[in-house]
Amino acid sequence: QVQLVESGGGLVQPGGSLRLSCVVSGVSLESGAIGWFRQAPGKEREAISCFNNNDDSTQYADSVKSRFTISKDKFRTVVYLEMDSLKLEDTAVYYCARHTAGCALRGWKDWGQGTQVTVSS
Repeated sequence: QVQLVESGGGLVQPGGSLRLSCVVSGVSLESGAIGWFRQAPGKEREAISCFNNNDDSTQYADSVKSRFTISKDKFRTVVYLEMDSLKLEDTAVYYCARHTAGCALRGWKDWGQGTQVTVSS
């Protein structure tokens, strides 16, 4: 059974940093993709970053580009999201998800339970 578990969320001041982890079990990360998404209260879910396991390429939404970095520890099947220069508008529940093919708009099959990130002074 595939499981994804996020951790690392919390309360941080504007300009601060957090590192989220997505531990994946039950499946290899040699193919497909792991994506990070977020959903703020009253807003639609937003795709913010993706790690393509097929070629180790990465993608970022414009809203987080140059501030967030996605990476993978292949030995532990963990995908990280390093978040720097956090802004108030980054406040959301952050989710990781798995796609069997690659970084796609639709078809994300497995999801974690989410971790809350709150940016506040």
